[in-house]
Amino acid sequence: MSIFRKNRVGPGRVSVGEAARRTGHADTRGGADAVLLDVREPHEWQAGHAPGAVHVPLSALAAGAGLPAPAQARPLVVICRSGNRSRQAAELLLARGADAVDVVGGMRDWSAAGLPVVDARGQDGTVA
Repeated sequence: MSIFRKNRVGPGRVSVGEAARRTGHADTRGGADAVLLDVREPHEWQAGHAPGAVHVPLSALAAGAGLPAPAQARPLVVICRSGNRSRQAAELLLARGADAVDVVGGMRDWSAAGLPVVDARGQDGTVA
């Protein structure tokens, strides 16, 4: 059984610090086996996202889109701007059999914690 799912009905929720640790964005060793899945809309993603995150808007997931190859068969840490859409996406992904948790506070808290945010060109990004 995964470290993410432990007999619960809905998706688990993690802090940005825990999300960074699980996805390798924190300055720690080991434990970075999850993919950070950003479910915001394209203009939000282009303004600023975590380096190495995978992007699939919630609207696409809800319409039946699959996960990109780097996110398939891996634990998912789902993030949006503030935590609402990521919760919905994590629930949808759990229903599809994925191993998913969502990030409390989303990219707003990610950025406020001093974690990296880059724009579509790889420069310093902002949370839109």
